Amino acid sequence: MTSIGGAEMVDWNLAVATATRLVRPGPDISREEARAVVAELRRHAKASEEHVRLFTRMIPEGTEPEDTPVLVVDRPGWIKANVAGFRELLRPLLTKMESRRSGGPGGAVLGAFGGKVTGVELGMLLSFLASRVLGQYETFAPATRDLPASANGGGRLLLVAPNIVHVERELDVDPHDFRLWVALHEETHRTQFTGVPWLRDHLQGEIQTFLDETDVDPMTFVERLREAAQSLSGGRPEGEQGESDSRSLVDIVQTPAQREVLGRLTAVMSLLEGHADYVMDGVGPDVVGSVSEIREKFQQRRAQGAGRLDQALRKLLGLDAKLRQYKDGEKFVRSVVEEVGMDGFNRVWTSPNTLPTKAEIAKPADWVARVHRKAES
Repeated sequence: MTSIGGAEMVDWNLAVATATRLVRPGPDISREEARAVVAELRRHAKASEEHVRLFTRMIPEGTEPEDTPVLVVDRPGWIKANVAGFRELLRPLLTKMESRRSGGPGGAVLGAFGGKVTGVELGMLLSFLASRVLGQYETFAPATRDLPASANGGGRLLLVAPNIVHVERELDVDPHDFRLWVALHEETHRTQFTGVPWLRDHLQGEIQTFLDETDVDPMTFVERLREAAQSLSGGRPEGEQGESDSRSLVDIVQTPAQREVLGRLTAVMSLLEGHADYVMDGVGPDVVGSVSEIREKFQQRRAQGAGRLDQALRKLLGLDAKLRQYKDGEKFVRSVVEEVGMDGFNRVWTSPNTLPTKAEIAKPADWVARVHRKAES
């Protein structure tokens, strides 16, 4: 375990224990009904493979997609899977911090509060998210004894059964249609990464570049957290005006170099999320009879949040930006497909150079001009 001053920087086991203890219980459901939900979600995940493949045309006929496991999990299972993913993804950053440790005041701060505090904070964050995530394709998922992953070192699809049941009841929609609709979204993510061999390495490289640019001086980080808290609580120093009112914690702790990387990451994530939304609705009319009702009610739920606390936490964690990614990305995909067709859109998966920029996500015609008209001239 990476540590500073003899104290663990992140107590991963404590993060799991804290999140599992704090997470809300799932909906009231009998054992028999729970087994039926799990079985149905597995069937929908399998059926979604062919639906998504035919609609997107990302995987050529006769090609077998990479085999990645589908796990139907409860909230503690989702927590364990994501802690394993965080641990793998953050390993280079924590190693870097370990190499920079010193006996100065920064090291003392981390030594005093150390991994226990970080573990509790991470656990609190995961407890909040664990009752909200419906499904997830874990791109950088290490295989563990309880959580298998694909043979190439990453990739598994998670469907969080209690959350799906909770939302379908809350929205009062057809449960069988809703479960298939969710499976289509997550299967699209799996198709994106299994059908585009370079995408995983490219995304991992961008994330590691972002982490490499992280200011690892402990006291600087603590000071930025203090500034973030002041901004988010409305207590920023007198005379400071402007954008800080609407910036999340993620925005505030970035360096200028990180902002450049984040711009590219935002564009990629907008593409991936928007594409998944476009596909789930595009496939929907043929296999999900109530897709229009589900989409309308689900969009209202996304926009409203669950209350003032939920909205405050979404702002703090930058989740409002994720909601914009769904919306902006879906508009980009729809506009491009309308202009150049699905095969023309699929040029986006040719190489990192054909991915849209953040500016092109907002102006799809610019992407079409760059990728299509240049190639045809």
